[in-house]
Amino acid sequence: MTKVHPNAAVTLPTATMSTVASDRKEAVLTVWKKSLLFNCNGFTVYDGKGDLVFRVDNYMQGHKGEILLMDAAGKPLLTIRRKRLSLGDNWLVYDGETVVNPLFSVRKNVNILNNKSLAQVSRTNCEHNGTGSSSSSNNKNMMMYEIEGSYAQRCCAVYDGKRRVAEIKQKEAVGGVAFGVDVFRLIVQPEIDTSVAMAIVILLDKMFGSSRRFSS
Repeated sequence: MTKVHPNAAVTLPTATMSTVASDRKEAVLTVWKKSLLFNCNGFTVYDGKGDLVFRVDNYMQGHKGEILLMDAAGKPLLTIRRKRLSLGDNWLVYDGETVVNPLFSVRKNVNILNNKSLAQVSRTNCEHNGTGSSSSSNNKNMMMYEIEGSYAQRCCAVYDGKRRVAEIKQKEAVGGVAFGVDVFRLIVQPEIDTSVAMAIVILLDKMFGSSRRFSS
């Protein structure tokens, strides 16, 4: 089997999300839709040197409404929870293992007039108008990122306005052997944290992954 990453053994180095982000340059990560733990589902993510950067274990079992993104050593970075009492796919992302004061939310696009969009990432500290509901201008100002393309084909991008800040691409074949959709590239620009980009990948997989009956 063609190796997903260049290192021969899986190690738990000190290189984590903070070291990738501190470089302040484009980070090219290899995402493998496979848990390091036996008989579990999840993700394993390597940097350009083949070192483990992120991991998600067992996210499809047990608490199906909660996903934990960890660094290489298993330290919780972000907790992702399905928003309760909401229509459609709407998720909240929290710092570490906390479940208060979410950092941002991710909602699957339901606007049929904007069929290029897969999902939107928004701030959660929304200001409300006098009627108690968010105004359309406030909703627009809350927007952080827009995701467009096709996750099913591993060809989509995250935009901050007109600027592309992250991209999902198919991993190139090695020795004529293709990897398939379970191994792909995540290219992250300095304008977005790598952990945030990976959280978006996790949620795109929940919304448009092979476990769903439909694709993007």
